[in-house]
Amino acid sequence: METTLRGVGVSHGVAIGEVRHMGTAVLEPPAKQIPADEAEREQGRARQAVEAVAADLIARGNLAGGEAQAVLEAQALMAQDPELMADVERRIAVGSTAERGVYDAFAAYRALLAGAGEYLAGRVADLDDVRNRIVARLLGVPMPGVPDSDEPYVLIARDLAPADTALLDPTLVLGFVTEEGGPTSHSAILARALGVPAVVALPGAGELVEGTVIAVDGSTGEIFVEPSAEKRAELERAAAERKAALAASSGPGATSDGHKVPLLANVGGPGDVAAAVEAGAEGVGLFRTEFLFLDDSKQAPAEAKQVEAYRKVLEAFPEGRVVVRVLDAGADKPLDFLTPADEPNPALGVRGLRTLLDHPDVLRTQLTALAKAAEGLPVYLEVMAPMVADRIDAKAFADACREAGLRAKFGAMVEIPSAALRARSILQEVEFLSLGTNDLAQYTFAADRQVGAVSRLQDPWQPALLDLVAASAEAAKAEGKSCGVCGEAASDPELACVLTGLGVTSLSMGAASIPYVRATLAKHTLAQCERAAAAARAADTAEDARAAARAVLSGE
Repeated sequence: METTLRGVGVSHGVAIGEVRHMGTAVLEPPAKQIPADEAEREQGRARQAVEAVAADLIARGNLAGGEAQAVLEAQALMAQDPELMADVERRIAVGSTAERGVYDAFAAYRALLAGAGEYLAGRVADLDDVRNRIVARLLGVPMPGVPDSDEPYVLIARDLAPADTALLDPTLVLGFVTEEGGPTSHSAILARALGVPAVVALPGAGELVEGTVIAVDGSTGEIFVEPSAEKRAELERAAAERKAALAASSGPGATSDGHKVPLLANVGGPGDVAAAVEAGAEGVGLFRTEFLFLDDSKQAPAEAKQVEAYRKVLEAFPEGRVVVRVLDAGADKPLDFLTPADEPNPALGVRGLRTLLDHPDVLRTQLTALAKAAEGLPVYLEVMAPMVADRIDAKAFADACREAGLRAKFGAMVEIPSAALRARSILQEVEFLSLGTNDLAQYTFAADRQVGAVSRLQDPWQPALLDLVAASAEAAKAEGKSCGVCGEAASDPELACVLTGLGVTSLSMGAASIPYVRATLAKHTLAQCERAAAAARAADTAEDARAAARAVLSGE
């Protein structure tokens, strides 16, 4: 009998296939004691396993490229953390086996992360994956990962680590469903980059029986278990219509009555550029430069290395717009040479621009590198600061840009509610705003973007979040300046129409989402978008806001 389940849709498309479950997690190693004379050998085994797993993660990243590469390189650094390795060796020295020492040391570190505030708790899934890979290698059992199958299937997992998501084969993995995660988790972002339909935060997903046929709608978050022939035909017809609409859509982003809405790409480095160009991106709305810094957590990359990476991205968009976010370190992106290790709540501490203002040499080097990278290019360079709280922050950043001789527009990200509420004040110091809806939702609702249990509060359709977007856009319009959105909210085609109706002047997203947004915008007038925005803001819940906007856009 057909039944319907609902999670959070995070990657567009429809997948219909049999259920296959992710391989089981590594079992807990036995807690047996070893003789003292075996400790050195066991410590060597542990070090070799750690290095092998780190090398494997880096190799997977090199194969995947783009954002996935940066995420996996960060995981490799996690595996090689010297304090963690020292704890492993201490445990082995007092009698633990290599595998038990690794297991217990990671358990202690896991507890620290889980108790360090919800933001860092979101890294627990990545840490568990590293631990499982090291222990599996030491035990000589298969690595955790996607199942072997000659036939295409829908993957079911409690959660997907970046190492698994990055190398999914779209010809075999038709889509995936997870119990945990949220719309802005690493797995969700990588799923969109791969173009694989995905639903996360589905309670009880692990109870779906192996071999059961399900249909996954990555747009609505619906899962149809044992779908009827009629339902399958309906979903396949809708998917075909969507594909045809995408193929027919091209050119700059605009509403049906010609209101221009530039569609830009979010990139993590040169590896993401090809997909952005192929998708027809009109430029880059968010260049996440922190991925360049994750190569070495001990020191900032040299100026020459930065210049080389930045120029490759800038050259890809001649006479286009490229918006660069300076280093956003701290919270879930700690760097040993920058961020304090003992903050009680890093997400609310020294992060983003605060970190850079505490280390002006790092900011100066990055701004100088950007200036050199843009020399002689016709690109429209814009540089923005993350985690701007008020006008004092905005002025400090603009002053630093001018002191570095940077010829570019200076902007501020709106990720903190105070910045949205006082946007006109901030715009006295900078020339544009860019809304990071992922963090703006997190700070508005006190809801960690990585925790599935609070995913309803991370829903970008929340009316309170739309109010803050509207406040920012209205302030920018009053000041004659621009206000874009570079958070994952822009990748939802219907929400993109609502954001346009709220007055947002550009939309930036993962490259795979650009065709969907372009095609949907082209079907509606600006007046329809404005009416949909008003209807969404008048609702009390995210679900009601989505339904109200959809009714307006569909002409009901």
